[in-house]
Order: sequence, then C-alpha cells, then structure tokens
Amino acid sequence: MITKSSIYNCSIIELNKVHNRSGNLTAIEGKMDIPFDVKRVYYLYDVPGGAERGGHAHKELQQLIVAASGCFNVLLDDGRNKKVVELNRPYYGLYVVPGIWRELINFSSGAICLVMASHKFSEVDYIRVYTDFISLKND
Repeated sequence: MITKSSIYNCSIIELNKVHNRSGNLTAIEGKMDIPFDVKRVYYLYDVPGGAERGGHAHKELQQLIVAASGCFNVLLDDGRNKKVVELNRPYYGLYVVPGIWRELINFSSGAICLVMASHKFSEVDYIRVYTDFISLKND
C-alpha cells in the first residue's frame, strides 16, 4: 500500500535563521519547525559530478531535505506530475511526504545534502523500482 500523495503536498519550509556577525545558526525541532518527529538524520557529501542519488519512494517515511552546503535539485514525481525543486540555501528545507518518487540530481562541487527522516531505516518502507512505484500508485 502506498499513499495517494501528490507532489503538491510537498513544500519548501523556511527554517529559522539566527544571524550573528560570527556566523548564522539554524536549529530544527521536530513537531515544531517541521511536521514530524525526527527519528533519523543522515547526510550525503562528496557526490561526484553527474551522479544521482535517491531514485526511490517511501511508503510511510516523511523527509526534510536541506542543502546544508552548495546546491542540488530534487526531482519529485507522484506518478502523474513531476516537479524539479532547486535547493541552494541552508535555511530552506524541502518537505517530502510519503508516496513520492524522488531523485537528487545536479550536485554542485562540495554540496552537502542533509536529510531528516520521520522513521528509522527500514528496507520494507522503500520502493526502489519505478515500475513498482507506478503500479502501487495506480492500485
């Protein structure tokens, strides 16, 4: 089973930025700044030019994806509509709901992709084959 989510349920969340002459700080608290409790945090870095990450959907997991450094694009696909979102500011996060295929592409040199997830890792939650994703969305 996969939710009937739409790419239009995904949104950019502007995170609080505390400016100081010695640098900026952004803190993120689950259920306050984002709509879920954070159960897992990971980050991607040293992604080679031209490489793509993601290429899957989740059945239940929610994510906030942030370009902690540099920039990259996120291709969102709900099985009917597609949208590309550029992430290039560390105080903007892309909220991705369950049931959305996502691909991370066009990484700049030195980009760091920070991801906060609503669940701990579970392989059962992943849909890794696009045709399976489309079949589940059409059920």
